[in-house]
Amino acid sequence: MDWPFLLALALLLGGVLGSVAPLVPGVPLSLAGIYVYWWGTDFHSPGLAFVAIATVVGIAAFVADYAGSAISARAGGGSMVSAAVAAVVGIVALFVTGPVGMLVAVALATFVVELTRTNDLRHGARTAGFAVVGMLASASFNCS
Repeated sequence: MDWPFLLALALLLGGVLGSVAPLVPGVPLSLAGIYVYWWGTDFHSPGLAFVAIATVVGIAAFVADYAGSAISARAGGGSMVSAAVAAVVGIVALFVTGPVGMLVAVALATFVVELTRTNDLRHGARTAGFAVVGMLASASFNCS
C-alpha cells in the first residue's frame, strides 16, 4: 500500500469519527480523504463529477452543521453581524485551535460584537451564552 492511500484512509476514518464525536470536523476530514485519494490516483479515481458533487454536498453539510451557533446567537437577541462574525471566527478557530478553541472563539466573538453594538454587558454575555449552547446542541445532534 502506498502512503497517499493510507493517509486518505486515515482521513476518511477521522471523518466517520467526526460524524459521531461532538466538535470533531467530520466533513472536512472526509473531504480531505477524498481529495488525497483522488490526488494519489493522479486524479483518475474517483471521477471529477463525484469529487465536485461531494465537495458541494460537504460544504453545505459543514455550513449547516456549524450554523447552530449563529442561529442561537440570533435567537438570543444577537445581530446578523455578530452571527456572521461568530461563524467565520469559529470556523477559523476550529482549524487553528481545535474544538475547544472554537467554542471559546465563538463566545468571545459574539460577546465583543454585541457589547460593541449595544454597549450592554448582560446582553453581550447572554448572546454569547446562546451561541455556545447552540453550538453544543448542534454538535450533540451529530451523535444521534
